[in-house]
Amino acid sequence: MKLEGKVAAITGGTRGVGRAIAEAILAEGGKVVLNGRSNEKGQEALAELGVGNRAVFVQGNVQNQLDVNRLVDTAVETFGTIDIMVNNAGGSSGFAPIALLSDEAWTECLNWNLNATFWGTRRALQTMEKNRSGRIINISSVEGRQANMSAVSHYITNKHAINGFTRAVAFEYGPIGITCNALCPGAMETDIMKSAGPEAAAAQGMSYEEFLNVYAQQPSIKRLNTVTEVAALAVFIASEMGGGINGALLDIHGGSLLA
Repeated sequence: MKLEGKVAAITGGTRGVGRAIAEAILAEGGKVVLNGRSNEKGQEALAELGVGNRAVFVQGNVQNQLDVNRLVDTAVETFGTIDIMVNNAGGSSGFAPIALLSDEAWTECLNWNLNATFWGTRRALQTMEKNRSGRIINISSVEGRQANMSAVSHYITNKHAINGFTRAVAFEYGPIGITCNALCPGAMETDIMKSAGPEAAAAQGMSYEEFLNVYAQQPSIKRLNTVTEVAALAVFIASEMGGGINGALLDIHGGSLLA
């Protein structure tokens, strides 16, 4: 049980990558506090996890700083501390070439990705710094390691920024036992991909199926990644064994990195 008794807060934890990480942490003996916009989906997630009071759901939108703060505060109030902060929630909409990209799409993406990661990290650090221990895991993307897709510049920009922020946190807080790393997965057909993917595909003049195939053909493994692959690495860097990994951008994209 690599994470026995450890407390994790996970943004966007009711489905997709966040849900997979929650399941993996629970399987290793940890406790989780999940965030999500839908109370119905949150309650469904708790029922499906079936771990009783080791899992808690907090409704909220990560584009709202107060909601992110409440997630972290609930972990501390419920379980007495926070050991692992997973800044997972993120996405974008309003896909368009840069000259046509709206202010609304740009700002939404900034709050959804970079700002949410900053808010969650800052709040968690207030407890972790007192404990002189902690793990911060930011979910970035292969798009934060390259820039070879059109109409998604806002998403690409935010993921690159998250990677820089990850290294800044690692540098500042590594000396007191707090590590910060970013996971950079390739494309996965999560719920958010299914909802946002068709719009992104249309902005690039292709069908959703063609869009997925482009991503599937980029890596040398010739398939999309899976959420369980991301979760496995998250558990490792959250554990004591992962304590020597800090400020790393860890690629889980099957060999599709072009930069």
